[in-house]
Amino acid sequence: MTMATIEEEVETRNDPIDRLRATMCATRVSFEWFGTRKSLTRDQKAQAAESFGAEGAFLSAGKKLLDTGHPRFRAVSAVRNQVRKYWTSVSLPFPEPGIRLLRQDALNAFQEQMHRFTEELTEAVAELDEQYLSMKSAARERLGSLFNDDDYPTTLVGLFEVTWEFPSIEPPNYLRQLNPELYEQECQRVQSRFEEAVRMAEDAFLDELSKLVSHLTDRLSGQADGRPKVFRDSAIGNLHEFFERFRSLNVRSNEQLDALVSQCQNIVEGIQPQELRKRDALRQQVASDLSGVQAALDGLLVDRPRRQIMRTPK
Repeated sequence: MTMATIEEEVETRNDPIDRLRATMCATRVSFEWFGTRKSLTRDQKAQAAESFGAEGAFLSAGKKLLDTGHPRFRAVSAVRNQVRKYWTSVSLPFPEPGIRLLRQDALNAFQEQMHRFTEELTEAVAELDEQYLSMKSAARERLGSLFNDDDYPTTLVGLFEVTWEFPSIEPPNYLRQLNPELYEQECQRVQSRFEEAVRMAEDAFLDELSKLVSHLTDRLSGQADGRPKVFRDSAIGNLHEFFERFRSLNVRSNEQLDALVSQCQNIVEGIQPQELRKRDALRQQVASDLSGVQAALDGLLVDRPRRQIMRTPK
C-alpha cells in the first residue's frame, strides 16, 4: 500500500479505531542477548554469607561474567538501544505485551532499517569477540575463586541477535466457518484492544508533548543565579521531531490535543535557538505562549480518566 493510498484510507475513515485498524500492522521486536550475570552456586553463597555472619539460604548473590563497561561491549549494547528507540519512534503502543503498531506504508522502510541494525550488530559483536579472551582473563582476576570456565562460551558470535516479525492480531477467517459465535467474541475482543490502543496512543502523545513543553518553558522563563537558564538546541529540535511523528502516527482521536499540537507548532515555527538566546523579548513571548499550552495540557492530563474516544456515528 502506497503513501497516497494510506492517506486516502485515513481521510475516508471517520472513526479513529477504524483508521488504526485499516492503516496499521502489528510488529514484534525480540532480542537474544548473552547474559553477563550468573547466580552463585549454593556453596558460593554459603561462603559469601559466612563473611557477613548470615545464612546462605537467605542470601541472594550473583557474579558479573564480563565487564559491560568495556567500549566494545557498550558498542554492542548501543545497537540494541538504537533498535528500541527507532521502533518506538515509528510505531504506536498496543495493549498486548511486546507488540506495537506500525504504519503499513512504513513497512518497507522499517524492514530496511532493521536489516541495517542487524549488520551493525553483527559487526559490533565481531569486534567484541576480538577482545573476548582478554575480557575473560580480566574476569578471572576479578572473580578469583568464583570464576568458572564453564560459564563462558567459546565465542560470543551468534549470542547477540535482533529479530522482528509481523504477527496477526485480527481474528482468523477460518474461525468464522468453524465457530461463528467464537469468531464474534474474538472480533469484540480485538475491537476492544484497538479501542485501548487509541487511548494509549493519545496518552503517549499527550505525556510526551507535556514534558517537552514543560522543559522548554522552564528553560526559557526560569533563571539561575540571576541569569536566564541555559538550554540546548535539542529543546527545540525535539519538539520538531515530535510534530513530525505526531503528523505521521496521529489517528485524530482527540480534537483538543490536535489543536494544542498545532498551537505549539505555530509558536516555535521558524524560530532558531540562537534567536531565543539573543532576543529577550522573543524569549519571554515564546515562554508566555508555551505556558498557555502547558496549562491546557495539564487540564487534559487531569481529565484523562474521564475522556472518551472521539467517534463518528456510522
